[in-house]
Amino acid sequence: MNTHHYTASMPPERGTSIAPANVLWQEAACSTWPCPMLLMKGLLALVWIFCVLYVDAATVPIQKSSRVGEGIVEFIPQGFDPSQTPSLILKEEPVSLGKTPTGWTLYPEFTFTANKASASLQLTGEISLYGGGEVTGPLLRNGQYIKLWNTDTGAYGVDGGKRLYQSHPWVLGVRRDGTAFGILFDTSWKSELTTNSNKIELNTEGALFRIYIIDRASPKEVLKGLAELTGTIQMPARWTLGYHQCRFSYGTEERVREIADTFRAKNLPCDVIWMDIDYMDGYRVFTFHPQNFPDPRALNDDLHKKGFHAVYMIDPGVKADNNYSVYQSGKSNDVWVKRSNGQEYQGKVWPGYCTFPDFTMPKAREWWAQLYKDFLAKGIDGVWNDMNEPAVNDDDIPENQRLGTMPYDTPHRGGGNLPAGSHLLYHNAYGRLMVEASLNGILAANPEKRPFLLTRANLLGGQRYAATWTGDNWAGWEHLKLSVPMSLSLGLSGQPFSGPDIGGFLNNTDGDLWAHWLGFGVFLPFVRGHACAGTNDKEPWAFGAEIEKTSRIALERRYRLLPYIYTLFYEAHQTGLPVMAPVFFANPQDLRLRNEEQAFLLGDNLLVIPAFAENPTLPFGIWENLNLIDGEQSDKYQAKLKIKGGSIIPAGKIIRNTNEKSFDPLSLFVCLDESGKAAGQLYWDAGDGWDFLCGDYSLLTFSAEKTANTVKINLLSKQGNRKIEKEIDKIKVELLLNGKVYTGSGSLKNGVNISINLI
Repeated sequence: MNTHHYTASMPPERGTSIAPANVLWQEAACSTWPCPMLLMKGLLALVWIFCVLYVDAATVPIQKSSRVGEGIVEFIPQGFDPSQTPSLILKEEPVSLGKTPTGWTLYPEFTFTANKASASLQLTGEISLYGGGEVTGPLLRNGQYIKLWNTDTGAYGVDGGKRLYQSHPWVLGVRRDGTAFGILFDTSWKSELTTNSNKIELNTEGALFRIYIIDRASPKEVLKGLAELTGTIQMPARWTLGYHQCRFSYGTEERVREIADTFRAKNLPCDVIWMDIDYMDGYRVFTFHPQNFPDPRALNDDLHKKGFHAVYMIDPGVKADNNYSVYQSGKSNDVWVKRSNGQEYQGKVWPGYCTFPDFTMPKAREWWAQLYKDFLAKGIDGVWNDMNEPAVNDDDIPENQRLGTMPYDTPHRGGGNLPAGSHLLYHNAYGRLMVEASLNGILAANPEKRPFLLTRANLLGGQRYAATWTGDNWAGWEHLKLSVPMSLSLGLSGQPFSGPDIGGFLNNTDGDLWAHWLGFGVFLPFVRGHACAGTNDKEPWAFGAEIEKTSRIALERRYRLLPYIYTLFYEAHQTGLPVMAPVFFANPQDLRLRNEEQAFLLGDNLLVIPAFAENPTLPFGIWENLNLIDGEQSDKYQAKLKIKGGSIIPAGKIIRNTNEKSFDPLSLFVCLDESGKAAGQLYWDAGDGWDFLCGDYSLLTFSAEKTANTVKINLLSKQGNRKIEKEIDKIKVELLLNGKVYTGSGSLKNGVNISINLI
């Protein structure tokens, strides 16, 4: 037995009160046995040896720990084999930068029992725990439990512990003093994650894995460290940040056109119409229904002319039909998942019995990617990968035997840097591998455009490939309220581009619920209204004239703030920071804020308080009310907005879609701090394409300063080569000070001076 195995949970210099077993054995062996007392002493020693060996037989020593980033340490247990637990989470293999830093205190402990690996981190002190990705239950994860096994779980419960569609083996810890740490368990094996106040523990059903621990000065810095390991989102096209309208399903081209025309006739902002599975021919992916969608190219061209983009669903299940070209192609290219006996694995999904690409195989991912070329040539702008846990309908077998997916022992062939392995290993990564293949196909088909891909299933790190939503929620108040902590937790787990089905997917929605949900939902990163087949209509006009008016106000608020939101997404793309953040980010040392899950921050500078919120705990300091649209103050459904002291928020005019010019003029909302100063940024580029990577962008930094009775607002600096002056000439400023609003106007070149009345 390795005498240093106890150091897995405690560094050597901190010591331990438990003597290693081999030391006890030496004491017993060197003892003489002339009297009963000594004999008893020897027997007790042997008993102690047995207890130590029995209790700690599963403990695995740390083979290696090393620094792989600033405040980031990698821990590799003895016996770790990457061919048994390949990394599907990290963006690249970390490089050792030297020894574990002196004074490092966060050491995990590994165990391996009955061929199942576990790891834990002991905690001391008062620590608030967050993360876990797509989870139900509270934002504050102390005393919570998650099953990490991607599952099609419609109408999921709200009280935590349920399996959902994604797996994020990651926990963020925030100490009493506001410093923070994060622990990343680098495994895709089926797992259970427990976050108790004194211990974080991951129990898997597979092989040993590596751990990465980040210890930094603040929660934000920890999340930047997570992004260093797992990557960031791609910079999204601006149209993806507008409002999206979806239904399962808009069943004909005529109905799609009717929906689009109604948005424009009613002057309601919207950028995207979605096509669920009924556009397909018998639910066969990459096909179109010959009667209901006979000319998708013409339909999409019409949508484009009206300022819309079109997103279409693609599932992984391919109908097992010898007359179906996609199935024939997959069979001839030998890309299907197969059973142990070499026969195709087939499971029931929407089309009936389906085969599934084995995305662990490079040739399967390449084959899948090339299917998008002709598909997207129909004028399709974005793709929605659904049912990719993968979900299988096995309701023809007894309920207690149903898995809802492939049998655990189904083999995957692997290839490249992925070893062959069972479905128990690759299930949680199936959706992640699918969206990698889909993204590659979208990029190859439309290399000049930024891709948009939404996925239901994913794995920690999968934000590199796709945005997400919180799955098939329920039209009810509990799910409305849950959508805030769920979206926050995804942001705290590296995925900033997410949101719920506004209005609730399952069950009928009434106007009151819809209006409340949209009233704050427009400030979430991803904003889509969606409805299930068999439920009532859930478009913004479906609930009568008054709710339509409320919906218009909410959507116009979103569109006015698009310059600010676009800037936040640029920051997320650069750093990995969330677009939507918990209020404790305003002051991580303020313990009052740690479990607030009604109000939230949009970036650093905007506080959103939903109309449903009851006695929310808000950060101290200067926070002035921000109003964007006439009528929002008197509308009971609109979320309250507060701008932080010391900040400048850029905004545009009211537009109906992102093809319209945003600045006429550029609006700046200014709120001074205690010293009479403020600052803020605007990022702007073409809105699509890749020229921003070559310098075709503008990152403007504005400053404001009060001198006597005058506040001067200037362009402090400009980065990038974009001729932003051609898009932004005039500037309109609203200065929010002590409950009053002062206005002024000017230009980028000359700035704006505002006189204020201090009486």
